Amino acid sequence: MYIRKSTEQDFDRIMEIYAFARDFMAKHGNPLQWGPTHWPPRNLIHQDIRDGASYVCVNDQGRVTGTFFYIFGKDIEPTYKKITEGAWLDDSPYGVVHRVASDGSEKGTGSFCLDWAYRQCGHLRIDTHGDNTVMQAMLKKLGFRHCGTIYVEEDDYPRLAFEKSGKTSL
Repeated sequence: MYIRKSTEQDFDRIMEIYAFARDFMAKHGNPLQWGPTHWPPRNLIHQDIRDGASYVCVNDQGRVTGTFFYIFGKDIEPTYKKITEGAWLDDSPYGVVHRVASDGSEKGTGSFCLDWAYRQCGHLRIDTHGDNTVMQAMLKKLGFRHCGTIYVEEDDYPRLAFEKSGKTSL
């Protein structure tokens, strides 16, 4: 597998992957994270592609099997400025990963995407819905630490905030 930036030619495939992910989450006890809002919206994915922040995971046969959003910088995620019930581990510039999804055809696609993002910067933050136990287990397996709770503008559900940093001992 390898990671590359998404192009507009990937758009339909990316939306298929998100549809699969919404169905998977609903069947695994997490129907509220993306389901009610049909998240993510098409215009957001087009914007991510234009901004160069959308990535796809491609398997050895050349098929796109996963997708995610990734950016890096200092204080780049506004919703991460306020964290409750805990604190971030490291205040240095960080990478943010959002909207990780796979089509389920390749075991380990999500881990592959997160490992790639971590290798880009050595400091990642990510959040997930409290009902997304699949993502929470993967994050813990990959060495992320639960740091507290953040809130997003899209809905009223709190998100569990995780971080992995090479500057802190895990």
